[in-house]
Amino acid sequence: MAQPSQQPRYRTFFALVVILFLVNMVVTRYFFPQPPAKPVAKKERDVLAEAKEKLENDKPAAKDDKDQSAEPDKNKPAREVPKVAPQWYTLGSVDHASPFRMLVTFNNQGGAIERVELNGPRYHESTWDDLYAPHGREDLSGYMGHLALTVDEQKRGLVVNAVGDGTPAARAGIKVGDILAAVNDKPIRSPADLDEIMHHTRMRHKIAVTLDGKADKVEITLGPRPMQVIRPEGTDPLSYLLTMQEIDRRTIDAGKLKDLAEQMRTQPWEARLDPQNDTIEFNWPLVEYDLDVIKRYRLVKAADADKDNLDAAVYHLEFYIGFRNLGDQPREVAFRLDGPSGLPAEGSWYSSKISTGSGGLRDVTMGTRDGKAVTTTFASTVTVAGDEKLPEWDGKDLAFAGVDAHYFASALIVSAGPRSKYWTTDELRKDPKELDELRARGEASNYIFDRVIPLRAGPVPLDPKRKSLTNVTCRLQSFPFKVLPRGEDGKASEVGFVFGIFAGPKRPDLLEKYSLDDLVDYGWFGFVAKPMSWILHKFYELVRNYGLAIIMLTVLVRSCMFPISRKQALNAQKMQELQPEIKRIAELYKKDLEARNKAQQELFRKHKYNPLAGCLPVFLQLPIFIGLYRSLSLDVELRQAPLLSEAVRWCSNLSAPDMFWFWQNYLPEYFSAPTGWLGPYLNVLPLVTIALFIVQQKMFMPPPTDEQTAMQQKIMKYMMVFMGVMFFKVASGLCIYFIASSLWGLAERKLLPKPATPVVVAPTRPSNGKRRHGRGS
Repeated sequence: MAQPSQQPRYRTFFALVVILFLVNMVVTRYFFPQPPAKPVAKKERDVLAEAKEKLENDKPAAKDDKDQSAEPDKNKPAREVPKVAPQWYTLGSVDHASPFRMLVTFNNQGGAIERVELNGPRYHESTWDDLYAPHGREDLSGYMGHLALTVDEQKRGLVVNAVGDGTPAARAGIKVGDILAAVNDKPIRSPADLDEIMHHTRMRHKIAVTLDGKADKVEITLGPRPMQVIRPEGTDPLSYLLTMQEIDRRTIDAGKLKDLAEQMRTQPWEARLDPQNDTIEFNWPLVEYDLDVIKRYRLVKAADADKDNLDAAVYHLEFYIGFRNLGDQPREVAFRLDGPSGLPAEGSWYSSKISTGSGGLRDVTMGTRDGKAVTTTFASTVTVAGDEKLPEWDGKDLAFAGVDAHYFASALIVSAGPRSKYWTTDELRKDPKELDELRARGEASNYIFDRVIPLRAGPVPLDPKRKSLTNVTCRLQSFPFKVLPRGEDGKASEVGFVFGIFAGPKRPDLLEKYSLDDLVDYGWFGFVAKPMSWILHKFYELVRNYGLAIIMLTVLVRSCMFPISRKQALNAQKMQELQPEIKRIAELYKKDLEARNKAQQELFRKHKYNPLAGCLPVFLQLPIFIGLYRSLSLDVELRQAPLLSEAVRWCSNLSAPDMFWFWQNYLPEYFSAPTGWLGPYLNVLPLVTIALFIVQQKMFMPPPTDEQTAMQQKIMKYMMVFMGVMFFKVASGLCIYFIASSLWGLAERKLLPKPATPVVVAPTRPSNGKRRHGRGS
């Protein structure tokens, strides 16, 4: 008796699953709304308060002093702290033809780095997918340069405090001290007025700027916005701030040192710019302790031979921290240094950032050195933004510490090459020549930092799904060291440390020069991903289009696998030809599963068909797929690489979804929100990819022999649709690979010559009940 069809049952099952899913979504959303996260938005001094207390409270208290702050020398006449106005300075250029790789803006508030802008022609800010831009999802305003504008006291306009070399404003003749009174004849009285005007501009637009006190207008041709590896993010603290951790074994958790630490972070330092040597020096006088704290930055530039070398090690600043003792008493001090903040969070709704043991948008990272090898540790943004206790890392043998974003990174490089000089307290008592000899023999210690701690640099977003957007940084705490008093000749004694500050793209060959190799992690199949990435770049050098280069790479991969895929295709064709006999075997041995399997195996053996032959190409393609996925996801060169042209909006970034249509306003938030299943854009390429997969399945899968096989094939179709949802936000470059590979497979099957139809021997059952085989009818 024939068994009833199971199709209605499966249809009912899938319908019930969908209905229950939708009902659960509606009930949860409207009747059981998720309570909002506790607000954590604080000022900069409050955001880091927890970490500050955690660092300072475990220090031993001075038994002979109620106040833990260090006592100054009262017999010395106190120097006066100079009053310094807020100022901004720039080094480098955004001009592609300059020998610099970046334009750096400094702020004398804390002697900090405020902004780092790269000048590579491919390193522009990604704006098409900037869903959290101040003016909405497509803030494509033109760029005239970051001018550090402040409101004029007499309300005449905005005062220009910084003009970077190579910016449109600099090319137009704007100078520090000018006052912007109007743009396009619209008066400017606040930064909000200028933002509103600039919001309606685009790259290559021209604006007419009226300067206060000048009759002629200045015409500025706007350009694209350079990629900002470091930038201010709201009221979050700036990058590479330095404060004292302790002085003479008294920590900063109470008394005057606590106030001093806050002043060093928030008050202006004395500054001296040396543009001839590409150097700027900041000085903070600790007048009560006869100490001067020095921060000196020097921006490196490429030599003539390296101007066109994108992997030349010139994406850094040399960073000097010095402590000068002007008094007659030795001082034992320790400092703490905060790392970079405000790194890019682009692609927050689709990012496929992959790193060792982590995967956040902006991860805090640290590397420790063991001989020549460097071991890298990560703390993801979500971990740092969480309520759990923050990790504390041992700072001994530190190679670097910083923040790792998807395509860019910034880190303090502790081992900065032969220019590095750092000493322990005991070694400071040695003669400098003797110390150099010890270092040359490898007998001097290289330990500087005691601990490295990941920190939140800004507030955690109230939406728990957006925790990955939290601004993070790290804090490095030094070991105590002694600064000897001034000599008999009256010359001050100085102890200094030289580091490097890397800020640039994550190009593997470039990172290797800074011991940052692990920031690009290809995983287990790196032996496949690296050569494929190299071949992809070589193809790009030929055709100058990464979309075509990916197609060429696909053709190369499929050509190399042609013998295996051809055998798989022939095997599939033979399976289709054997389907009628397989069906007859199934009907003949309907109630005897063991006999049915034995008859099928005999049929396969007679016609030399191996049912497992189709699995081999899958196993071979798996490392290729994962390796390609890694290489396309991590390759900074695919960022903002268009499929067609930079002038075409669609598929203008092969490292991101193709973003055909913004549909967030038309679909439920559950699906179309940046954190939803599908995201805010309709992406066409994933749909084409899945459609081709289904076509391949329908054309080449043998017809089902029974209801069970038919249902399995239907479930595979549903799985294809489910995969389309899961991979709806993958990089468009990866979709192009799948589309090209599927089209190749279709052409390969259609053009493949069909073998002659074999004579099939069908099994029969003899009348005496014994099984034997005869000629098929």
